[in-house]
Amino acid sequence: MTIAPSHPASLTEEQSQQDLEPALLRTLSELTADLPDADPGRVAAAALRGRSARADEAELRELATETAAGLIAEDPAYSKLAARLLTISIRREVGAQGVTSFTESVALGHREGLVADDTADFVRTHAERLDALVESAVAEGADDRFGYFGLRTLYTRYLLRHPVTRKVVETPQQFMLRVASGLAEDHSERSVDQVAALYGLMSRLDYMPSSPTLFNSGTLHPQMSACYLLDSPLDELDSIYGRYHQVARLSKHAGGIGLSYSRVRSRGSFIRGTNGHSNGIVPFLKTLDASVAAVNQGGRRKGAAAVYLETWHSDIEEFLELRDNTGEDARRTHNLNLAHWIPDEFMRRVNADEQWSLFSPADVPELVDLWGAEFDAAYRKAEAAGLAKKTIPARDLYGRMMRTLAQTGNGWMTFKDAANRTANQTAEPGNVIHSSNLCTE
Repeated sequence: MTIAPSHPASLTEEQSQQDLEPALLRTLSELTADLPDADPGRVAAAALRGRSARADEAELRELATETAAGLIAEDPAYSKLAARLLTISIRREVGAQGVTSFTESVALGHREGLVADDTADFVRTHAERLDALVESAVAEGADDRFGYFGLRTLYTRYLLRHPVTRKVVETPQQFMLRVASGLAEDHSERSVDQVAALYGLMSRLDYMPSSPTLFNSGTLHPQMSACYLLDSPLDELDSIYGRYHQVARLSKHAGGIGLSYSRVRSRGSFIRGTNGHSNGIVPFLKTLDASVAAVNQGGRRKGAAAVYLETWHSDIEEFLELRDNTGEDARRTHNLNLAHWIPDEFMRRVNADEQWSLFSPADVPELVDLWGAEFDAAYRKAEAAGLAKKTIPARDLYGRMMRTLAQTGNGWMTFKDAANRTANQTAEPGNVIHSSNLCTE
């Protein structure tokens, strides 16, 4: 079913509630003409029961949308009805700001400081063709491909909003073409062809870029990568707090972060500068946890970071407790994801039921940058030199790792030597991978 574009209509004070009732039922009947399992009368009756004394068309449509959404569990046809009602509401919200075309939407966004100069120039240069793309897609029923929850998410989180009124300034199809236009390399006809091809895939819902691209393409902050890797901070305050700043800046514009913490000294290690002892990595991770929660991508979704720790780090046992729901909350990080960076030597010792030694990076700083045979030799040399903080059965630690993974869904298993053997980034001497990304792929 194609939903015809609609334009804002004002209701006069004299218009009676009685006029609205048949109008609502007529609209619902039209929207369910190809949905035999959806009952327009039932939705209309519920909306009319919930209206206020001065309800207008927009309020009744919103009530009808909520009613239809509430019936989705009974029959999926109501998802389509709710999406169609929301589509009308979005179009009227955009149209009330004088926007009737894609180029007008981009122009409004540019005037309000939402759309980047390059994107606005690209759209102005190719206005006629770009407007035609949206008009053609709408005429072919592109908006009717959405289910309710997908469209609702798009409306609440992704469409650009006026900075003052907080009304959306673009329809779903205008949003998709704005995202595609923000990826244009230049103003050439070839770029327009590429934009049109990408928009075609998106409008058919055959392909969607990741959320950072959808959030930021064509805007003043075109950070469009989904994942970022940060090396472990150095074992010093300036470096640790500098990482907080980097994580916050990336998280602000929807970046997911993979971050190693294997260089930071463990609990009980001597601090020469203060003549005291370290509290280990947990207090620093608690601070990082609070930062990730605070910088929540403009309220659109939670920040996300995965912290990686090498299995020989002597804070590994406390690391395994960070996502527990019991214990001292000051030593829990409920927003961080946890991952292990496991050398092959550990798995060999698990297999052979041997002992495993835990070290502070302050005593063996070279281990972080070694892998394969070089790591194995350096690790055994450190054991022989008596530098271990603690020695435990490898299988006991592995069992704890598996229990944590089963109980919390965290403590993901990733493998240091395999990653470095197979990654092209380590083809040059001195290049060592210290973690995976947020999603560990």
